[in-house]
Amino acid sequence: MPAARESLLDAAYAALARRPWSAVRMVDVAAAAGVSRQTLYNEFGSKDGLARALVRREADGYLAGVDRALTGHSDPRGRLTATAEWITSAARENALVRAMLTGCWSERLPSPSLSAVSSTSAVPAQRRADGPLPSPGDFVALVRDRAVTVLAGPGTPKSDTADLARSCELAVRLALSCVAAPPGEGGVADLVHSVLQSDAG
Repeated sequence: MPAARESLLDAAYAALARRPWSAVRMVDVAAAAGVSRQTLYNEFGSKDGLARALVRREADGYLAGVDRALTGHSDPRGRLTATAEWITSAARENALVRAMLTGCWSERLPSPSLSAVSSTSAVPAQRRADGPLPSPGDFVALVRDRAVTVLAGPGTPKSDTADLARSCELAVRLALSCVAAPPGEGGVADLVHSVLQSDAG
């Protein structure tokens, strides 16, 4: 991603932390990034284009974190637990991620349409941002499928893959429930362990 685009997205994210999206001005985002307002419009087209690009970047960052969590442990249960912990921490620390995962967009946040919008942008990254954005259900499926791909070895029977997909989806949905209602003393890790243990039994 070109440096100017990334700087503009950083500036928009920082502005959003200080004020509602409706009060974020394009001229202020451009000034904070150290570029002209014309550069901002060339890159994103409009404030809605900037919002879509910001949401797309946060979605990509969230999924990159899922990938790191899935490869950070050697045993399957540890990988699913780390993924569940990432889901809850990412949602707790990033209001845009929380909104994407739950579908609950507050008045403070941009809430772009999830369906694709007409794009005439010459910028490939903006054309991607103008495409469809993931829904909460899409995120469940994306994380489940990534987990199955990492955890199922080559030659895994289809029946075992179906069971694994079910366990992965349970872990993801359990983590999402902890976003809405934070867990008690043992945290999400204890919940995931107990659910996976009972699911295996």
